[in-house]
This record gives sequence, structure tokens and C-alpha cells, in this order.
Amino acid sequence: MRPLQISLETAQKLAKALNVPLEQIMHMPQHVLVQKLLEVEKNEQQKR
Repeated sequence: MRPLQISLETAQKLAKALNVPLEQIMHMPQHVLVQKLLEVEKNEQQKR
């Protein structure tokens, strides 16, 4: 599987937002990454 085609800055922001290591972000399947981002967004909306 190829690493995600995203910039370093984007990968760093995602790693911080998801609280996972940068290496894990780069090798995470795209569909899993999207699912995790949706979960983070849902949690943030519930806090408001």
C-alpha cells in the first residue's frame, strides 16, 4: 500500500488532531483516516 499523498504539514495537523504518531497517519488507509476524522468532528460538535 502506498503512503497517503498529503503534505507534511497536513500529516502533522492530522496526527495532532487524531492523537496518533505521524508515521501511522502516513500509512493509514484513506478510508480509515476519513472515518477517524468524521469521529473527531462528531465529538467536537457534541461538545458545543
